[in-house]
Amino acid sequence: MKKLLISLMVLTMTASAVFAFGAKPQQQSLEVVPLMTSESLQANRVWVGTFQLVWNDLIDGIVGGPVRFVGAKSELAKELNKQKFKTSDLSEDSYYTVYGETSPELKVKIENAIKEKFNETSDVLNSIDWTPGPQKYVLYAMLKKNFKFLTAFDKLGMDKFGKNKEKVQYFGINKDSESILDQTVYVLFYNSSKDYAVSIQTEGKDVLYLYRTKDDKSFDRLYSDMMIKQAQYDGPKEFLKADELKVPDINLYSEKSFAELCDKEIKGTNGMMIDQALETVDFKMNNEGVKLKSEAVIATKMSMPLVPAKMKPRKFYFNDTFVMFLQENDKNKPYFALRVQDVNLINKTGRK
Repeated sequence: MKKLLISLMVLTMTASAVFAFGAKPQQQSLEVVPLMTSESLQANRVWVGTFQLVWNDLIDGIVGGPVRFVGAKSELAKELNKQKFKTSDLSEDSYYTVYGETSPELKVKIENAIKEKFNETSDVLNSIDWTPGPQKYVLYAMLKKNFKFLTAFDKLGMDKFGKNKEKVQYFGINKDSESILDQTVYVLFYNSSKDYAVSIQTEGKDVLYLYRTKDDKSFDRLYSDMMIKQAQYDGPKEFLKADELKVPDINLYSEKSFAELCDKEIKGTNGMMIDQALETVDFKMNNEGVKLKSEAVIATKMSMPLVPAKMKPRKFYFNDTFVMFLQENDKNKPYFALRVQDVNLINKTGRK
């Protein structure tokens, strides 16, 4: 009898261990992805084009062609080499880029430039070794956006997001809101209570897209899906009097080191390799507008040998998993994307 009990206990423990190791891990963090095309296991993820800007300078200004590594293949480098996002997708007043030989003077130049242009300080420059040396270069970019909606939306109070019991702050439009707010929202499509998208106009050239979907695809595919659905939708595009809008405040800060690009000799450079590849994202959104600050830096080194009245009111509630994009007018490509499954988790990464 004791042997039987022991055997059952062993079998139970073994089955539990197999189940635990075989189960999909819980997604509990926010990931900064390097590309709009990047796949990710993280439910909450963000992309901004800043790192692509410094990679473009590495290609065009330092290496003189696509970045390839000696004795190693990198799918990330291969995709970055395609340069699908460039400074031409941004207005000149929203970014700053520079590169040069590593020196304390270059650091001072960057600090003075971003202070003068954006009244900002850097979160990444102090992590770089500024000692000059052979094959040592620093490539730097800052992307800065600060825009307001045409009219500040109403604060709608605290409510739950998704299955999380912890409440978050919302803004938007409800039955008591002034009608002028309806003119700031454009309906891309409304296919069902879980499949819809709107765009929100701002005081400048920036447009905010909000796409309600639980599809877990790369940002480029989600953006493409949103635009296809917009083209196919033949319902009312105006935000109607009976419609409602509900959007959570967002406050996130995250840093990412792309270690897979480091410590590999770059072909055709006589021994250069990437020492550091960093990106930061600082994003805030509330009822008044959006603030975005993102930095990216690459430091190299010498390698060591080696609806109408009769229609049912539509409720555009972004109170569960959704995606957002930012771009300058409808002719450029997005410069920012964010997938939100857990607002509380994301907001806890924000700076207070």
